[in-house]
Amino acid sequence: MASQRVSDMTLEELNQIIDRAVDRRLQGLVKPQDIRTTAELLAYMDRHRIVPPPGSKSAREMLREDRDA
Repeated sequence: MASQRVSDMTLEELNQIIDRAVDRRLQGLVKPQDIRTTAELLAYMDRHRIVPPPGSKSAREMLREDRDA
């Protein structure tokens, strides 16, 4: 691209510059921060799952109590 000033650029040249700038910004957002396998993620979720104590009310029961109160 030979032109340096925006006023001298064609619409296509300006669009290319904008596209490159947006792509550079998006690259910083989509970099994977966690490179675990699906099996590792599922195992992690199993280990950190919330397990209610035995005999506690189910979510359905609690919702019904709230609705009927």
